[in-house]
Amino acid sequence: MQRRAISRLPIGAWATLSLPTVSPEPALSGVRAVCFDLDDTLCAYWEAARAGLRRALEGHSATRGRVEEMEEHWAAAFRDFYPRLRPEGWYEEYLASGEPTRTELMRRALLRAEIEDPEVVTEIADAYARERLSALRLFPDALPVLKSLKKRYGLGLITNGPADVQSQEIEALGVGSFFDCVLIEGEIGIGKPEPEVFRRAEQELGWTSGEMLFVGNSYSSDILPAIEAGWRAVWVRRPEDVAPSQGKGGKPEAPPQDSPPPHAITADLRSLLPLLGMEDLS
Repeated sequence: MQRRAISRLPIGAWATLSLPTVSPEPALSGVRAVCFDLDDTLCAYWEAARAGLRRALEGHSATRGRVEEMEEHWAAAFRDFYPRLRPEGWYEEYLASGEPTRTELMRRALLRAEIEDPEVVTEIADAYARERLSALRLFPDALPVLKSLKKRYGLGLITNGPADVQSQEIEALGVGSFFDCVLIEGEIGIGKPEPEVFRRAEQELGWTSGEMLFVGNSYSSDILPAIEAGWRAVWVRRPEDVAPSQGKGGKPEAPPQDSPPPHAITADLRSLLPLLGMEDLS
């Protein structure tokens, strides 16, 4: 399959990208299928994670009076642990279930606070999982856009993470029925940014790379690999998209230097409709 050439612009040129006032947008003409990322594209995952962690810490006697301190310990443990999932042999377990790595992360966070009780670790880790899922919400722009796009386009969902966690999220959010193709890293054993994920979506939806659009919030995991696969790409950059692991003062992902720009950048999924020549819901 031939890939189209990728133009690389300096970061300053990205400022010239804007959403069109006239539809359709030529850069997205010929799109036949739209694939979405899930976490922090359709739903406020980091917000739910932050709320879930705080509720879990507030709800346990071992950490109730040390919540802010423990949040910083958790963030530091996350930054140290997650790059080690593959080198330390956790990745295969992580694909099947979020529980082992979630509990290990909590163990390392509590150890930083000199809390070494395995029962306490399990209790807080389990509470975090429950509270995070309970707090998870779709962004207000997600549902109306999915309903509109479903009338005209094939829709896909491509999401990284453990099989059980991502399946629970999809069920809790009630969005599974919108998608003709759902690819979960934990179920298929491979995730973004691997090119094979995008090839598989093309096969399942029945369109070529030039007819595919990806919509996601991560430049490195969503936008760049989609462009390199020959897809169009829209980067969703919401100001609140800051991982708890960044700690205080964290900022949303910045555009990298000298990398191919997305075909559009937006903070609201409703902007997709005029980009695709459909009625704007705003």
